[in-house]
Amino acid sequence: MSVYRVTEIIGTSKTSWEDAAKEALAAAAGSLRDLRVAEVVELDITLGATGEIDSYRSRLRVSFKYEKE
Repeated sequence: MSVYRVTEIIGTSKTSWEDAAKEALAAAAGSLRDLRVAEVVELDITLGATGEIDSYRSRLRVSFKYEKE
């Protein structure tokens, strides 16, 4: 029997939401083992002082295998 944990992560990018999601997953893969599923739950942007797009943000819900201690 397997148990999985679900957590949310947010990635940012200057170029696109897709790159923001990739950055978030790359960072998560560096510290979480056995990532299984990533679901995009929200997309937004941050704006600069004059209203221009500053960055794209992707919020992801990821699941990974939970290991008992």
